[in-house]
Amino acid sequence: MRIQKIAAAASVCLAAGACFAGDPPIASVSLSALKDNTLYQSTTGALSNGIGGGFFAGRTNQTNNSIRRGLIAFDLSGIPAGAAITSVTLRLVLDVTNSGAVNIGAHRLLNNWGESASDAGQNAGGSGVPAESGDATWLHKFSNTQLWSSPGGDFSATASATTSVDNPGVYLWSSAALLADVQAWQNEPAANNGWLIRGDESTAGSAKRFWSRQAQFEQNRPSLIIEYVIPTPGALGLMSLAGLAAARRRR
Repeated sequence: MRIQKIAAAASVCLAAGACFAGDPPIASVSLSALKDNTLYQSTTGALSNGIGGGFFAGRTNQTNNSIRRGLIAFDLSGIPAGAAITSVTLRLVLDVTNSGAVNIGAHRLLNNWGESASDAGQNAGGSGVPAESGDATWLHKFSNTQLWSSPGGDFSATASATTSVDNPGVYLWSSAALLADVQAWQNEPAANNGWLIRGDESTAGSAKRFWSRQAQFEQNRPSLIIEYVIPTPGALGLMSLAGLAAARRRR
């Protein structure tokens, strides 16, 4: 009976978010991108820009094959196992634009993909260059051996976070869904494929170019700012008791 009473108290404590011995310390880390790339609309899947200075989202002024989609992923291994993610912010720096404000979404990618040695440079990146072996392209997760399930990338149709992007400068993406993506990847690293950055694909000339991880200056490179807490031993004990009580109620 005593254990049941303690476990019941633990359940209340957990529900109220008050199981920590005092306020748990909040840690913060800013992660650099592990890889990024651009998908260039193409019937052949021949183009990429693995190590170029920027990646694109939106639609160029080209008559055909004008859609561009950015890819980006971060290595989360530096976050301790068991950490509870409390805040996630994706930070990108817009380099070039020829249009006004457009909404750009970060969509969770459903398959792994590659960044290889293709390099369209900083200025010519909008047209791409021939893909190198292992690059992501419009048709390939990894050129030219592994295909996406659908041309243009395999990603969630619903954006995890959306931000209005206008003139060159710093832009931030943050939401409960973005946080949920990172927490899920922290719990299951193999599922971490990053995000597809998708802009306005219905309007010619809407493409935006963001600095990539190869940008010369560190402040221009993409980053993922994460805040997290680690439960104290006392909190973990209470969680175990609450689980025990729940198991007994199911008998």
